[in-house]
Amino acid sequence: MKNRAWFFQGDEGEFALEQPERNTGLYFPLVNEAGMMSAITPNLHGQVTSGHNTFLTEPVSVMDLHNSKASRNFWVYIQGEGAWSVSGNSPRQQSELYAEEKEASSVEAGFLWHKVTREHRTNGLKAETINFVPMTGDKVELMKVTLTNQGAEPLTLTPTGAIPIYGRSADDLRDHRHVTSLLHRLFVSEFGLEVQPALSFDERGHRVNKVTYSVLGAEASGRAPIGLFPETESFIGEGGALDWPESVVANAQPTAVAGDRLEGYEAIGAIRFNTVKLEPGQSAAYVMAMLITDDRLDVSRIAADYLSEQAFNTLLEQNQSYWQEKLGTLAFNSGDESHDLWMKWVTLQPVLRRLYGNSFLPYHDYGRGGRGWRDLWQDCLALMVMEPEEVRDLLLNNYAGVRIDGSNATIIGSKPGEFVADRNNIPRVWMDHGAWPLLTTLLYIHQSGDVELLLQPQTYFRDLFVKRCKDRDASWTPEQGNKLLTRDGQIYEGSLLEHILLQNMTTFFHVGEHGNILLEGADWNDGLDMAAKRGESVAFTAFYASNLLEISELLLALQARGQETIEIAEEMLVLFDTITDEAVSYDRISEKRSLLDRYYERVVPSISGKKVSLNISEAAADLKRKAAWLTDHLRRNEWIHNQEGHEWFNGYYNNDGERVEGDHPEGVRMTLTGQVFPVMGGIATDDQVGKIVRAVDRYLKDASIGYRLNSRFGGIQQNLGRAFGFAFGHKENGAMFSHMTVMYANALYKRGFVKEGYEVLNSIYILSRDFEKSRMYPGVPEYINEKGRGMYTYLTGSASWLLLTQLTEVFGVKGHYGDLVLEPKLVASQFDASGRAAVETLFAGVLLKVSYINKNNADYGDYKIGSVTLNREAVHYEGAEGRVSIARSLLASLPAGQAHEIEVTLV
Repeated sequence: MKNRAWFFQGDEGEFALEQPERNTGLYFPLVNEAGMMSAITPNLHGQVTSGHNTFLTEPVSVMDLHNSKASRNFWVYIQGEGAWSVSGNSPRQQSELYAEEKEASSVEAGFLWHKVTREHRTNGLKAETINFVPMTGDKVELMKVTLTNQGAEPLTLTPTGAIPIYGRSADDLRDHRHVTSLLHRLFVSEFGLEVQPALSFDERGHRVNKVTYSVLGAEASGRAPIGLFPETESFIGEGGALDWPESVVANAQPTAVAGDRLEGYEAIGAIRFNTVKLEPGQSAAYVMAMLITDDRLDVSRIAADYLSEQAFNTLLEQNQSYWQEKLGTLAFNSGDESHDLWMKWVTLQPVLRRLYGNSFLPYHDYGRGGRGWRDLWQDCLALMVMEPEEVRDLLLNNYAGVRIDGSNATIIGSKPGEFVADRNNIPRVWMDHGAWPLLTTLLYIHQSGDVELLLQPQTYFRDLFVKRCKDRDASWTPEQGNKLLTRDGQIYEGSLLEHILLQNMTTFFHVGEHGNILLEGADWNDGLDMAAKRGESVAFTAFYASNLLEISELLLALQARGQETIEIAEEMLVLFDTITDEAVSYDRISEKRSLLDRYYERVVPSISGKKVSLNISEAAADLKRKAAWLTDHLRRNEWIHNQEGHEWFNGYYNNDGERVEGDHPEGVRMTLTGQVFPVMGGIATDDQVGKIVRAVDRYLKDASIGYRLNSRFGGIQQNLGRAFGFAFGHKENGAMFSHMTVMYANALYKRGFVKEGYEVLNSIYILSRDFEKSRMYPGVPEYINEKGRGMYTYLTGSASWLLLTQLTEVFGVKGHYGDLVLEPKLVASQFDASGRAAVETLFAGVLLKVSYINKNNADYGDYKIGSVTLNREAVHYEGAEGRVSIARSLLASLPAGQAHEIEVTLV
């Protein structure tokens, strides 16, 4: 039988999929701000956790979703027929997976709830199971099972909810799994089971534990169950299994009641409810709660708050309203309703990244919580549009992770200012890290007009690693804290502008033998991690070149607001070499490295704390000279001509100092990353952009999986990175890596190559939407593999870039130092039948609906802006043709709490 694809229901992004168990690897996120992080599958598999060391259910990778028998199961013993699973988790039901006559089943899901419906094949029993994580202060997931007799005869049913409780760190899954079960203390209450391990065994040591893992349940009215089977081995029986437990199959009596206590066993929240007789048309509902708490439960409070159908339904409505309101701050309306609804799920993804980090979903089994440095800045791109009230403080806090040597902490904790060097204190440096903070901060400044943020003071991160982690400072001790101190022991603070200058200017001098910035541990592509000595990233040299130019323009913007000088740490003055007596020749690699070494010596082990003033005009000129030198260098030395007549930019040098891209005995080598940043940053001329497009289409575009991250290199490339150990067409080795593909589209739009950019963006949607191949729910995956399957769903930085590109480039709604700019780059197919395309977004504290009217159905390049109205009245604007600007002061004066419509007529 051919699988059906999911389909949208209504206009709120809700979707449904029939026979979902026929698809491998599907899962759905359920999460709240309190820290509960769940994943759920069509057969109620997945996991429930609040962090790496606190898993309520067993940690799973995507392979476990079909290998493991543990799940949120709910059993019904049907008198005269035997055991039946509401999620299909029994050998009997699974044996019918490919049969012509099988149980009807479906998944429905919305923001953020998940419903599985299953119908018994012969007797008319239907089960609906809804799961969600409520927006309360508790780490709790709720589950309601509703049993309905749709048959002609009465049914006598004995229900048993059965959720295994793992109750410990993910590290214990393989290391001392049985030993850590001996720590378990099991407490049976009126409504279920609490498991509180006596100790926690993890990398933090053997510590007294208070965290408690609970599974509770009640009937719809709030009536308590009749008893429990709290021990896994007793529940499944000798020779039994979680998908065919003896206690259910034999309809055994519960082994524990309220007040019982047990120790030293694997636990399960197996809750037995009263036997019920359902007449035709009658229903019975049961509510279960999975909780992670800091200590033992107040069971009566939890029961009152959660364990009734009324409480469940009220919380579900509140949950749906919460997510709709949060996601309602950005919505697209174009000529493709399905695409617009798909974009609502993309809109959710940056929020999920903030809540999950890059961990705690089945494809992200490598994660241990927290986020990386790059994640912080890229996720903020979308949050600026969706949660703008939080962004200023986020940006300010993030800069505290910068070191005085221009590097930064790489792992960020859940609390503001919580930074560490890396996992296990590994001093790894990614050369691209210094580039991202400016891009994100610049977007914030243009959206808000808050240029003064640049002058806000912030501390610097300090640990034992110095000189871009190439050395260790033996004089530093953890007792000194993780903030940079002056020589007299005071905490040093510099402006955010100083932090930005430091990260970009130190990197300018940190070059390899070909004049490009050293690759170090890797750049954006983490898989290029084996060229730390002689590897160079030409791609990110282009990014830093455009950054230096952007910073110079920011300085002039400050000057236009009356700021004539800026203050920097006196040690940094050497970096402004063209306005000091320490000028070096940028053509001489040794002189640049020597200057950087002199700077390092001045900041180790501490700095003076003194500041110097720089004239803004002179500082801006210095930065422009650096940017101009890099631009000229890249155009002259890194532009490739190959034998087939194609031209593009080289992206990398390997650890043998060899140019990576171009003609090669094993085939042409090309990277998409190497093209994106020269195009995006203005390094490539317009003529070069056109040639890059043709080369990308020739060597990287693949009709089956889209735009590959790289062509086939052949071999494992131990002089470049682990990525080439992956099979070609997977992950960082030649897959369609959504992040860079979206950035490629963004770069093309920025440079006016709109039709080409649209083709790139649309390819991602088509690939993701093709369920027969992608096998994923709505949203954008981290990558598409060689078979066209969507991989690493939900948690990907590409979602932020896709939203940003769609809003600021496609629909052309963006800021410029706080004023609203409208510069539509929509193609004809993106307008609806009436010639209208619209986007709703927050700007200047108000909700705006920007509508473009294209009655002539003109394509991009054939229309210009004719008139602009605000709430149906003509509005003053600056500019003409394809780009206009509306003063922020006008928008900020509009009443809040309602949407205001800007209508732009295209002629």
